[in-house]
Amino acid sequence: MNDAIAALVRRHDPDRFLTALFAPPDRRDALLALYAFNHELARAREVASEPPLALIRLQWWREVVEGEAKRHEVASPLSAAIAAGLLRPADLLPVIEARETEVYGDFETVADWRAWVLTGAGGLAVAAAAGLGAPDPEAARPFGAGYGVAGLLRATGVLAAQRSCLLPRDLLDRHGLSAEEFIDDPGSEPARAALMEVRREGQALLAQAGRSVVPRNAIAAVLPAVLARRDLARWPAVEVPRRLGDRLAVVFAGLAGRA
Repeated sequence: MNDAIAALVRRHDPDRFLTALFAPPDRRDALLALYAFNHELARAREVASEPPLALIRLQWWREVVEGEAKRHEVASPLSAAIAAGLLRPADLLPVIEARETEVYGDFETVADWRAWVLTGAGGLAVAAAAGLGAPDPEAARPFGAGYGVAGLLRATGVLAAQRSCLLPRDLLDRHGLSAEEFIDDPGSEPARAALMEVRREGQALLAQAGRSVVPRNAIAAVLPAVLARRDLARWPAVEVPRRLGDRLAVVFAGLAGRA
């Protein structure tokens, strides 16, 4: 295992780090490189003071995925995984595009927002499943999208503190909210009602995932959905940081080969 990449993912994405432990050993480094790549994409928006600067950072990663060699603690193992055929640029580029959309976070409709979730978090699960050798990586998409929705709910307060709202305008309108009003008070009654709609979207995605079959060798790609189901079932009473029950749920699902 690449210790530096493993440490990065464990620190910044502990959910996916835990699930990656159930990947076949010869594929685990590629999966961890994928998750480290995803963290770097997320950082593009978090650390940039202006949207154009975030887009420049994302373009840098696009160049890496398209084959440009760059010396970087994440770019180098990512490029190696691509060169080895374990990660496919065709799967990674849409994930970058979803992050570009996220920079402005301007979703007019729930349909637009849902497409972003399916492309971003869902696309990451597709890339992971392909990297683990799943014959039908697309089956992983709703699992990943459901986890993405649960993650958005968990991060509501953090995003609001960053003056960011990643909810569609038509959903906010139904509850008499603007993006600015949601950001100012994400705990208000109208904001909580809007988030309940988001929760239902996540549950619908996971219900769709339940009709898909992912082989045991690729189960690590969809294990985050185990955590998403638990989060959505008890939201807004989520546990941060996670406790033993969450971790055991992932372990039992990984050992059983079912998400």
